[in-house]
Amino acid sequence: MTQSATSFFEEVRVVYAETAAAAGLTGPTETERILPVSRYKGGGVEYAVSLDVREGAVECDVSFTTDALSFTVDIEPLAIAAGIVDKRGGISYSARNLKQLHKSLLDQAYYVRRVHPLLTADAATTEDLMRRARAREWHRHRSTPSR
Repeated sequence: MTQSATSFFEEVRVVYAETAAAAGLTGPTETERILPVSRYKGGGVEYAVSLDVREGAVECDVSFTTDALSFTVDIEPLAIAAGIVDKRGGISYSARNLKQLHKSLLDQAYYVRRVHPLLTADAATTEDLMRRARAREWHRHRSTPSR
């Protein structure tokens, strides 16, 4: 594991500890295949916090899956669609140093706390909110057993 990934995972654990506890999220599950990613799950929703070292940015993608559909969207358009943020640019993404990373994680965790109750109300409400946020949406294919 690289030093930047180690620092990233430590910061995410510290910043998201309160959010995870308050929202009943499990995690983090930490991976470093292409980018360091820390995942939290709860109420049928997954939050993937990733660090793009090349861009110096941290992102929080929100995913929701039903039997038939999967949705994924960044936290900012989701917060805008939920009426929590008025316009783009209200959430920090910068992670060029530890101070910026910490601030961005705090901003994003705040919005996770705000949107999570809206995403766990019921599937129809969550699907509507994801569509209003213009989430990437795709149909899940069920595999049928071969005979």
